[in-house]
Amino acid sequence: MLTYKQKCARCKNMVLITSRNQFPICYDCQKTELGAKIRDPKMKKFFNIPEELYKTSGFLRSIKISYLRFGKLSDKQIECFQKTVKEMKGCGSQKDTDKAK
Repeated sequence: MLTYKQKCARCKNMVLITSRNQFPICYDCQKTELGAKIRDPKMKKFFNIPEELYKTSGFLRSIKISYLRFGKLSDKQIECFQKTVKEMKGCGSQKDTDKAK
């Protein structure tokens, strides 16, 4: 996937984006939106993933912000979120094993 750097629309720090049409916003600027309380225990467990994954993936941040804004997610959003988290955790463990060699 092709990624490039662009200035964040809010703070003017550089952020990696993957699409020209994507709104460039960094993790630090979205942190306040992501920090809102989740009342549903099932969804609280669902979004309880390492913060590092949220830092690296704007997609995961957008799904969580959508849930906080609208109060629910579609089945496809849930499925894609779980798939992305699984892939990212797999890549992280792959990097750890490469370092051990």
